Amino acid sequence: MSTRPKTPGIGEKLVFFSLLLAGLSWATFAFSQAIVGDPVLGADDPILGSKHDFTGLNDRAGVVAMAGVAFSDYGYSCVYCHIPPEEVGADPQDFGGIDGWNRYVPALSNYQLYDSATLDNKTSGPNPISMLCLSCHDGTMAIDMVVFRPATFDPAEDNAMHMRISPDDNIESCGKCHNGQIAHDISVKMLGTDLRNDHPISMQYAGLNFRDVDFRPPDTSNGFDNGVKLYNGKVECMTCHNVHDPSRELLLRANAEVLCFTCHIK
Repeated sequence: MSTRPKTPGIGEKLVFFSLLLAGLSWATFAFSQAIVGDPVLGADDPILGSKHDFTGLNDRAGVVAMAGVAFSDYGYSCVYCHIPPEEVGADPQDFGGIDGWNRYVPALSNYQLYDSATLDNKTSGPNPISMLCLSCHDGTMAIDMVVFRPATFDPAEDNAMHMRISPDDNIESCGKCHNGQIAHDISVKMLGTDLRNDHPISMQYAGLNFRDVDFRPPDTSNGFDNGVKLYNGKVECMTCHNVHDPSRELLLRANAEVLCFTCHIK
């Protein structure tokens, strides 16, 4: 009598693959369900419940005209910036996205950057981590315009208008209501594409290796002990602002009265 194992028939194979696909679908769903706050901090992330936490914003604000109408509520706070875990390995740049982030690259040619005769390090454009901030705050793209949506989001049920942070009075802009009369004024949150009146970004920090006597050398390669950060030795939006810490006004990494003197001696 032969002991050779029985070869599965076509019906058994179909059942197997159906179960496999079902298992993978559930794993993807369960994995995406676990997305809460920052991928590292998880449910302890202070961003949860803050202004940058778009999920559940209606309930917190006590209104019904934002998530699901003004913008898509994806159900997970982190995906408005971070790549969903079910898309691990995917490169957002292949789809026009910012390197390492779940947002599209803004129109870089539109930016007018700060410049002066005394600026030692010229920049041709913002680096990815500053692009991330500008992709919302320059007012040109909708705040829910992400490269990868979470697996549990059903676009068939999405009726959002995909509005952008702009004070303009039209149905594509938050300024339609956020004009200081119907709702709080949105204009201060919109930087626009003319950045010449803002602190320069994406340039080498002048205090590295004591190169400029007008700047303090950083405490470590990552920045200063009070929380002000450098990114590969460069000054970025996140150098002074920490979106994951809403405890300080304007999301500043240090108290406003000492922030500038962290870097500048005079």
